[in-house]
Amino acid sequence: MARSPSSIRGLRLLALLLVLGTTGSRAYGADRPTPPMATARPESLVAHGQVRLDEYYWLRQRDDPEVLAYLAAENAYADSVMAPTAALQETLYQEIAGRIGQADTSAPYRLGDYRYYHRLAAGAEYPVYCRRRIDPPGDEEVLLDVNLLAAEQEYCEVGEVQVSSGQDVLAYAVDGQGRRQYTVHFRDLRTGRILPDRLTGVTDNLVWAEDDRTLFYTRQDSVTLRWDRVYRHRLGTDPAEDPLVYREPDSTYECSVEKTRSRRYLLIASWQTLATEYRFLEADRPEGEFRVIEPRRRGHEYYVDHGSGFFYLRTNDQATNFRLMRAPVATPSRPHWEEVIPSRDEVLLEDHLLFRGFLVVQERRQGLVRLRVRDLGNGEEHYLGFEEPAYLVYPVDNREFDAPSLRYAYTSLTTPRSVYDYDLDRRTRVLVKQDEVLGGFDPAAYRTERLWATAADGAQVPISLVYRVDRFRRDGRNPLLLYGYGAYGISSEPVFRAERLSLLDRGFAYAVAHVRGGQELGRPWYEAGRQTRKRNTFTDFIACAEYLAGAGYADRERLFARGGSAGGLLVGAAVTMRPELFRGVVAEVPFVDVVTTMLDEEIPLTTAEYDEWGNPHEREAYDYILSYSPYDNLRPGPYPDLLITAGLHDSQVQYWEPAKWAARLRARQTGNGRILLKTRMEAGHDGVSGRYRQYREAAYQYAFLLTAAARP
Repeated sequence: MARSPSSIRGLRLLALLLVLGTTGSRAYGADRPTPPMATARPESLVAHGQVRLDEYYWLRQRDDPEVLAYLAAENAYADSVMAPTAALQETLYQEIAGRIGQADTSAPYRLGDYRYYHRLAAGAEYPVYCRRRIDPPGDEEVLLDVNLLAAEQEYCEVGEVQVSSGQDVLAYAVDGQGRRQYTVHFRDLRTGRILPDRLTGVTDNLVWAEDDRTLFYTRQDSVTLRWDRVYRHRLGTDPAEDPLVYREPDSTYECSVEKTRSRRYLLIASWQTLATEYRFLEADRPEGEFRVIEPRRRGHEYYVDHGSGFFYLRTNDQATNFRLMRAPVATPSRPHWEEVIPSRDEVLLEDHLLFRGFLVVQERRQGLVRLRVRDLGNGEEHYLGFEEPAYLVYPVDNREFDAPSLRYAYTSLTTPRSVYDYDLDRRTRVLVKQDEVLGGFDPAAYRTERLWATAADGAQVPISLVYRVDRFRRDGRNPLLLYGYGAYGISSEPVFRAERLSLLDRGFAYAVAHVRGGQELGRPWYEAGRQTRKRNTFTDFIACAEYLAGAGYADRERLFARGGSAGGLLVGAAVTMRPELFRGVVAEVPFVDVVTTMLDEEIPLTTAEYDEWGNPHEREAYDYILSYSPYDNLRPGPYPDLLITAGLHDSQVQYWEPAKWAARLRARQTGNGRILLKTRMEAGHDGVSGRYRQYREAAYQYAFLLTAAARP
């Protein structure tokens, strides 16, 4: 669509702002703001001989003043609707901030001669990265104060923070916009000086070689933002002359660089939804040539680490739920693989972690994670057991290959994140740190349950549920917030969030629907929720909602849904299919315009995700995606209250998807549900940066839910 000349656009912007200034406040009375209505300009989109009319296609023009004015008007309307909740928002904010320790220090981990950690000062938005020498004991060294970086910008995210192999240079990646495009800086830790080397417009995928001078990093395609090139930078040289190490030629793949836990090898991984390929190079020979471990083939995923003279490979070759193999470094290809742990139908082998003398395997059975420890010397095995009905456990900060202990984190819907050191030989554990929850928090006041809903096709779908015991009765009178995601094989975990207590303490129950498309029940659970079986994800979520209401866990008139990104697609599809089921929905950066996005190969993520959603350039996939795409399936009718969020600089879900969806929802709404669109003009996919700003965001969303629950 052609744009108007700048002078005309300026007049149009002024006129629009004047109109919004007079009609966007109180047209239906003192308590009823009038929503802005986006102009309908139908655009014909043709595929497979079929024409779709998109009346809000023009909202894709990110820099058009009229688009920006419309987004600003939507923000003003949302804030106007939410203005009566200002006192409630402030109360919620004070509760959330008051519950979380404002001055905090992470559990230090050992790396070489130092213990590394980060700390938060009271009142500070961002962390300070620090370290202390172990022997002899030293004073605190400040490596990076993110608050100083963020002082002059609205948005600041620090990605990877990596110390060189000699521990005297820090590389850190900074994103000042939210589009996940970073600038990498280097700091000499001996002098504190910022080095002149600077890598711009890169990802935050950074790995040091073992020569203390060479950093490998990944660049993106400038249009699609696909991670497609690996470069090598040597300190003191001109970054413009950095040699290209690897270019990924297949547009359906991305690539990244990493290092084995033994620190012996650098790895370049090429990956897509259903296949991977690895290359390796000795980490102390950074200018050498990478060699392929096992050539790529469709449908084969494998993941590599190194220890005790072998490559260990987690693979789905002849193993639906993966198995663990090992291969000699000299001959690492598949004919030389030897089985270490076989595949099992009922257990998903999720990950593996190597220590000198021990192997730790992360497994998932019936949706719950277990840690399996094997002594590589004598072959003895044991499991770490956990008792709660729903929880998450995972290894964390295991930086030392020679460490005698495993560090892991444990959390549940009622247990704050707790970090333990587990002695692999003695089989004893020590609590290193548990996140502090202030304000008199008592875990015994809350209860977790594990439930199962029956899906439309008879599948049993797990649900994790939490509520406050003295605020909850299983009599169908409690409001309930149901969360879901269901994509990419990512499992939705039942983890603790201190801010959630503000809902539970007001009588809400909270539930996680572990729908197909995730991987909670093994790889088949994921396969049953992608491509031409994607609708299972949505019908599973609906089945969970109906079960919770029918079994008395939720008030049918006060049932709420929440999801973000691909989870925004989930709740968007559920609302389209069953709008009467939900009282309100929070859809964060929702992926709702699926057909149009997946037809556009210049949008980030598109080509690399054909195996997730299908390639709509093929008629069968086009028809199937069209059957559920929330934007394409909106019909005139009553819809519930919706709070929809977007980020102007979002590189994962472009801002115009939620903006178009909100506009079409409002145009086709025949009921009393409020449609609110909140676009963060300074942020991207992950929302605002800074912890206090994030507390404000949570308070805003909770005020939306609580007032919707109270509204007739």
